[in-house]
Amino acid sequence: MSGRFIALILVIAGFGALSAMALLEVGYIGIFEQHLQNWAGMQVLTDLVIVCLLAMIWMVQDARKSGITVWPFLVMTLALGSFGPLFYLAFRELRAPASVMA
Repeated sequence: MSGRFIALILVIAGFGALSAMALLEVGYIGIFEQHLQNWAGMQVLTDLVIVCLLAMIWMVQDARKSGITVWPFLVMTLALGSFGPLFYLAFRELRAPASVMA
C-alpha cells in the first residue's frame, strides 16, 4: 500500500466524518440551503460546482488513458461532490502500478 493511498484514505475518512456531522445537523438539503442564504455562501457553492466539473473533465480524460470505467465516479461526484474525485484517485492508486503513477 502506497503512502498516497494511505493519505487518500485518511482524507476520505476525515472528510467523511465532517460530512456525516453536517448531514446529521442539517440534512442533505440543509447543506445547500446554508449556501443559498447569502452571497458568500453562494460563492462557495459556485466554487465547489466549478471545481467538481473540472475534476469530472479530468477524470474522463484520465480514465481513457488508464482504462478505468469512470461513470460511477462521475455519478458519485454529482451526488456527493468531492468524494467522487477522492474515490477515483484511491481506485486509480490501487489499480495502477507505482511506476505509472509517478
